[in-house]
Amino acid sequence: MEYVTLRNGVKMPLEGFGVFQVPEAAVCERAVSEALEVGYRLIDTAAAYFNEEAVGAAIRKSGIPREELFITTKLWIQDAGYESARAAFQTSLDKLGLDYLDLYLIHQPMNDYYAAWRAMEELYEAGRVRAIGVCNFYPDRLTDLSLNARIAPMVDQVELHPFFAQGGAIENMRGLGVQAEAWGPLAEGRHGIFTHPVLVKIGEKYGKTAAQVALRWNAQRGVVVIPKSTHKERMAENFSIWDFALTDEDMAAIAALDLGRSEIIDHGSAETARFLNGWKIHD
Repeated sequence: MEYVTLRNGVKMPLEGFGVFQVPEAAVCERAVSEALEVGYRLIDTAAAYFNEEAVGAAIRKSGIPREELFITTKLWIQDAGYESARAAFQTSLDKLGLDYLDLYLIHQPMNDYYAAWRAMEELYEAGRVRAIGVCNFYPDRLTDLSLNARIAPMVDQVELHPFFAQGGAIENMRGLGVQAEAWGPLAEGRHGIFTHPVLVKIGEKYGKTAAQVALRWNAQRGVVVIPKSTHKERMAENFSIWDFALTDEDMAAIAALDLGRSEIIDHGSAETARFLNGWKIHD
């Protein structure tokens, strides 16, 4: 495993395990347990995934020392506010059964996220979370928050994969001292990514799969990746990306697959904003 060092000196694994769309408790707990057995140490969940309790159960049963783990969860839109963010943070901690978080993220740049950020700054300064950041903050929103916050975000988790490379967004993050993290690093299986001829051909040179090539490409760009799977053999495959390196020619061939847009979700649309704001995680 390789690591990146965040702006505040905290070390973060370059690869982790995501649990988006795994709400069933038994399935999620088993998947996280198996991921930890494979060797993953970064686990990424969210209040809106409805599986923090299952993640916490797997962590407790693993017997792995807490300091060896890097646990991330996220604040949902409904709780974006000063007092509500503080309450939501404690709720997530309680569900996870933890005393502190390694990374706490604002899930979407919606509702009163500036007030939420002030609460997160205080939680960070109190030592209750080791790093704070955001999700789905594209260059304008990330820059605005970074320039106006007392403590700038340390991580921005956005959609990043060969078909939506977002090179400009990554450069903007670097300029702001923000670490890029990829959700959907395997494009949620779209574009035939697992059998894509460009990725397959490159993989053949190294005895690697198309998925491993796609993950390695992002990692070599310095992007943290959090692939998801409920199959242990695929977890192991996704984790086995540290024994080869892509050439500049390989990197360029993969970058050429970029469509320049998301085909998963349009975060710039009013329809998306209405949909996400209507997604309630509690009464």
